[in-house]
Amino acid sequence: MKKLPASLCLAIAAVICVSGQTTDEYNKNEVFVGYSNQQVDRGNYANFNGVESSYVRNVSRYFGVKGDISATYRNDDFEDRLQGSNGTAITVRTESKESLYNFLGGVQVKDNASKKRFKPFGHALAGVAHYRVKFKNSFNNAPSIDINSTSTGFAAAIGGGLDIKINNRFDFRAIQADYNPVRVNGYWGNNFRFGIGLVIK
Repeated sequence: MKKLPASLCLAIAAVICVSGQTTDEYNKNEVFVGYSNQQVDRGNYANFNGVESSYVRNVSRYFGVKGDISATYRNDDFEDRLQGSNGTAITVRTESKESLYNFLGGVQVKDNASKKRFKPFGHALAGVAHYRVKFKNSFNNAPSIDINSTSTGFAAAIGGGLDIKINNRFDFRAIQADYNPVRVNGYWGNNFRFGIGLVIK
């Protein structure tokens, strides 16, 4: 059997080498876990705090499919003093506990090259939001009255941010900022969402 020419052998070796490198050219998966701040539109903006996590499966160096969940919360406690018809003062105390969850999916655009240090990204996500609120009202020493309400509706997140490489396993998400429109109870809320945290590759 004739020997293969040296140039052909080199070409085959080069193809094998390149194909081996392309499997490690970009990160195939990433998981984000971090802090989330949500500015919830209720006529004026209310500050909610919580967590966010997401998973991205990168189908190419620049394009990935993304799933995202965030959960943010707000507690309020305030008192009103009213004057009764007989002149007696009535203290009305209200405690409220609110939570807003986003369950979203969509696409992410980002240069996922393994050796790249600074990685700006953008994403467009859509799904559902779930809002819960619990009110507890008490009047002087009378038993409290509890009111619970939940609603679910459309939600989206359009925005992006910047990841900074720490090492081959971790990136630091320095900032994420999203426009987060939510429709619950027939009302459109022009919310905004901000995040910071760790990306695991």
